[in-house]
Amino acid sequence: MAFIDLFAVSKNYDVKQIFTGMDFHLAQGERVAIVGQNGCGKSTLMKIALGIEEPDDGKRVIDRSIQIEMLDQQPHFDPTLTTKKAIEKELTELSLAKEKYEKLSRQIADDYKNTSLQNALEEVSAYLDHHNAWDLNNKIERIMQEFRLLEYEDRLVSSLSGGEQRRVALASLILKKPDVLMLDEPTNHLDVYMVEFLEDILLKEKFTLLFISHDRYFIDRIATRIVEVENRALANYKGGYESFLKLKEQRLTAMQKQHDNLLRFLKKEERWLSRGIQARQTRNQGRKRRVFDLREQSKENPALIQKMAMELEREKKAFMGEKIVARKKMLFEIDALDFSIGEKVLIRAFTTRILQKDKIAIVGHNGSGKSTLLKLLLGRLKPDSGVIKHGDVRIGYFDQHREMLNDEHTLIETFCPNAGDRVIVDGKNMHVYGYLKNFLFPKEYLEKKIGQLSGGERNRVALALLFTKEIDCLILDEPTNDLDIQTINILEEKLLSFQGAVIFVSHDRYFVDKIAQKLIVFKGAGVVEESYQSYTDYLALEKDINTLYAMEKEVGKKQTSTTHTDHQHKEKKATKLSYKEQRDLEILPEEIEKLEAEIEEITACMYDPSCYEAEGLVTLSEKLATLESRYEEISERYLEVLELEESLNQ
Repeated sequence: MAFIDLFAVSKNYDVKQIFTGMDFHLAQGERVAIVGQNGCGKSTLMKIALGIEEPDDGKRVIDRSIQIEMLDQQPHFDPTLTTKKAIEKELTELSLAKEKYEKLSRQIADDYKNTSLQNALEEVSAYLDHHNAWDLNNKIERIMQEFRLLEYEDRLVSSLSGGEQRRVALASLILKKPDVLMLDEPTNHLDVYMVEFLEDILLKEKFTLLFISHDRYFIDRIATRIVEVENRALANYKGGYESFLKLKEQRLTAMQKQHDNLLRFLKKEERWLSRGIQARQTRNQGRKRRVFDLREQSKENPALIQKMAMELEREKKAFMGEKIVARKKMLFEIDALDFSIGEKVLIRAFTTRILQKDKIAIVGHNGSGKSTLLKLLLGRLKPDSGVIKHGDVRIGYFDQHREMLNDEHTLIETFCPNAGDRVIVDGKNMHVYGYLKNFLFPKEYLEKKIGQLSGGERNRVALALLFTKEIDCLILDEPTNDLDIQTINILEEKLLSFQGAVIFVSHDRYFVDKIAQKLIVFKGAGVVEESYQSYTDYLALEKDINTLYAMEKEVGKKQTSTTHTDHQHKEKKATKLSYKEQRDLEILPEEIEKLEAEIEEITACMYDPSCYEAEGLVTLSEKLATLESRYEEISERYLEVLELEESLNQ
């Protein structure tokens, strides 16, 4: 079932053409990631799909019964509300539905034969089921805890930072669970633990999503399909980011074959055209025009194929990249470092060494002290105690505010402050345009002022400028924020080949895994530890350990409070099944039998060549997986209700 359809959409901004005859479709249950270079039209596509921006041509068709919501980059709240009240206000419809369900349940207990009451109860029950809103208060508490908003629940939402307000807005949307959720860079301002929670809940609650992200692990885990905006149209790739790379390589191979065929055909047509007399006949003018069109196409294709091949090779190289190992000299020596802000201890007794060519990622929860460590290394903050020793280290610093840029300077003035048009990069003398086109800047941007650029373009300028400096150590604070994936690939390539040390803060797990040889992990309460695992492995191990601790704690709690809990349970035990539980008890056995029959039928087909060849093994496997998942879910629910009925009858 299609929720949103865009047909033959065209869109221009002044003289810039964004889309020409573009088609897009979003079906129920899909999670579609939009990728492409900054400025290619990713946000425009999302706004047209949402209906807040009109296409110049084409049409938008949507299912009018569905609810579509989008996460704003700059959310707006009633400034008089606290954080918790702001979330609760967004969930008013769900709260009213819960109250209506409880009221109808009481009414139907006295008038159980009233069909209109039963129909109304079933309708509101289905609504609460869809939004998983039966235990709304606990869900609000949980999501506020995971997004670390509990500490701000009684603060005015208007007093929170921009990143914190985005977390409030994201929490509200997840709890509201619209039919279609649109997210523009949802992982910005989230640390990896928040991102992991976001991934889990989006998958568990089976959201229909349309999202833009530069976080490739997030895309890989969440997306069922990727649409890449290129050449004013969309290219579709099934699956996550790894699948996208494989399919794009296959597409590139096919494009190369098509181009080779075109050249062979063009060569044949050129011979015909060279005969002259035949080509000048009126009836052959159409064929002649086609030859000229083929000539133009043959010129354009190699550039497009080469561009795609370079981008793909850059990504694959970074994905499989080897770290350069060489003799290293000491850059920083940190001994027994302590630092606090007020009563909050950020770093306690931390000791480490940073050597030439080290690639170090600083990771941990937001607010734990990651950026503070960078400022201590830069000398912008002084430690409470301990020592940071360093020699004559030339440092290049890339901060979140891009303070190295002057809005009044043009690009050429920024890179050539002493006039001229040449820059020195890695000992090579280059024309500034020749260098900047590596960072995806067209020639006409040279005379543009920094203040006229978008956030993503400013970041690209700052990065490009950084790599023109003669430095021993790069210190980067959230370098991937506001960058598209193509630019991140360029950054990764530069960092992997950089001969100095790289110390960076990032929440982008994919980026960290590619670049970092070592992690400095901020655990909270001043605890800072080092790890030589990949970030993915570190997080997986940390999760396993936390699960083990939680299990041990739960076992201990049960052993010491069994008698008390049993007594409380007897006192609070319900006296009868709710209407929903009674309904499940009646209808689920029939659904379970039906699913068992379907599973048996498909399994038999998979052992019969005449059957599976007609259906296709992949299609049958996908159907079987879906049925088995549904069977497990329903069986678990039925057993749960049976156990509850037995306990009530005791």
